[in-house]
Amino acid sequence: MATLMIQQRKDAVTSVELSTLNGESGFLLSPFMLTTEEPCILIAPDECYTVPFDQLSNADWQQRLGQLEPCLHACGTSQDEDGREAYHKAFSRCYEALCEGRVEKVVLARTSFEPLRRHAPYEMFLQACRDYPRMFVALVSTSVSGTWLMASPELLLENEQQSSNRWHTMALAGTMRLEGEQLQFDNPRQDGVQDIRWSQKNIQEQRLVATYVRQCLQRLDAEVEETGPFTKRAADLVHLCSDFHAVTNGTKAVGEIVASLHPTPAVCGLPKWEARELLLRSEPASRHFYSGFCGPLNIDSQTKLFVSLRCMEIGSDGYRLYAGGGLLKDSVEEQEWQETEAKMQTMRRLL
Repeated sequence: MATLMIQQRKDAVTSVELSTLNGESGFLLSPFMLTTEEPCILIAPDECYTVPFDQLSNADWQQRLGQLEPCLHACGTSQDEDGREAYHKAFSRCYEALCEGRVEKVVLARTSFEPLRRHAPYEMFLQACRDYPRMFVALVSTSVSGTWLMASPELLLENEQQSSNRWHTMALAGTMRLEGEQLQFDNPRQDGVQDIRWSQKNIQEQRLVATYVRQCLQRLDAEVEETGPFTKRAADLVHLCSDFHAVTNGTKAVGEIVASLHPTPAVCGLPKWEARELLLRSEPASRHFYSGFCGPLNIDSQTKLFVSLRCMEIGSDGYRLYAGGGLLKDSVEEQEWQETEAKMQTMRRLL
């Protein structure tokens, strides 16, 4: 299904505390790091319009989308922030911290600015829906955030059976690009065969994330069931994924659970706060809303939040693409650079 949510009567609610999400309802957009300049944004829609996925060409749906005016901020910056040399310097600082044992894993992100080509945001959204049926596709525009398009394969948190204490999350890490016959890989394969061979680095990276998610849920006094890891496809990439189903004791609301999980080692690192401080000092450009999270919060008793990955900031002067990759002590810089290039291709091909 595809859903259009519009709020016109008043401004969206903003907050720098995730605990304020408890009991709220709407579409949520949160940055990687909450600040007064970039808070989490809750859109309380005055209008919701939903069509089946196979009716995206519906004239009424497209007319509604086309009538909306997105809020476009300038997103171009110095090219020095985008280049290979800037990534090399950031990688070197992170790699030094890994070798010295100050962090066990760190996820280094970068950006790439694409000049203005005057594509309508809603047309790119519709194309992303068609191209990436396995992903959560969202186009979000507010005066605070500007306009963002994303196609995320990673669930952060959802409630199960519209329950207030049954939750589902995942540990998604490790990346491989599909080529040649591998592009026939289905998710899941009808014959049950998983013929993707993973490197030890990818296996270790995913294991670190899975351990973190399990421990977060256990600290919330939840009963936890874990399955996986298994291979999960996203566009022309595959990732290693473990599913977690948890039952909390009823005293932990969505705000506390999200605050415990975010940011996961899949987008930040381990230990969490040491890795985050390293990234704030090292990354050449701000992440803004990339690697935050978004999705419906308690709409019709359903919550389904996704990590904001495969992101594009749509600006008045062009398009800024975002991607990151997990670094361990045995990471190779050129391979990590190429991984970010492969991830950016998800949004770049829409241009």
